[in-house]
Amino acid sequence: MAHRGTFITFEGVEGAGKTTQVQRLAAALGPDVVLTREPGGTPVSERIRDIFLTSDRITTMTELLLIAAARAQHVDERIRPALAANQIVICDRFIDATVAYQGYRGGIDLEIIHQLNHIATGGLTPDITFILDLPPEIGLQRQQQSEAHRDRLDKEPLEFHRKVREGYLSVVEAEPQRVKLIDATQSPDAVHTAILTEYQVHLSK
Repeated sequence: MAHRGTFITFEGVEGAGKTTQVQRLAAALGPDVVLTREPGGTPVSERIRDIFLTSDRITTMTELLLIAAARAQHVDERIRPALAANQIVICDRFIDATVAYQGYRGGIDLEIIHQLNHIATGGLTPDITFILDLPPEIGLQRQQQSEAHRDRLDKEPLEFHRKVREGYLSVVEAEPQRVKLIDATQSPDAVHTAILTEYQVHLSK
């Protein structure tokens, strides 16, 4: 389905600074911006998010199916209507997170993930995706120094986070036209500037 608005997504390992950069880009782009997140974004999807993040004993396949269910509701109820109204949608995580977390970290076949993503989104893909790249050691250190709540994914071993980063780098390699890699070891101001520069290039195409 064609849409008239712009769909922007942010991705990255834990501690990469996504929340800060999502908010800064939204402020820079003006009032006609819809901020949302995954899993979540609608009442039903937020309830699924709670199950996803607080369940100690949960298989990777269950994770995948929960995320797909939350995503289907999110796309239909919030993202597509906003795009149809010519709004800018900025989403904290989307389909690429599923490749990185349930694929590379969880070991589920990527073809299954791509098929399920397509079903859940009805074929909707972001116009541009920013992946904030950071060595996981730095990301985990940042989280430990912050006062932010740490969920079950944050607490997984370093090897888990390394696999997630590997997954994200594979997404950049596979779709360089859509996905832009941003060096998140820089200062927040420098990261924001790099994002704005890439976004302006995208608009000029």
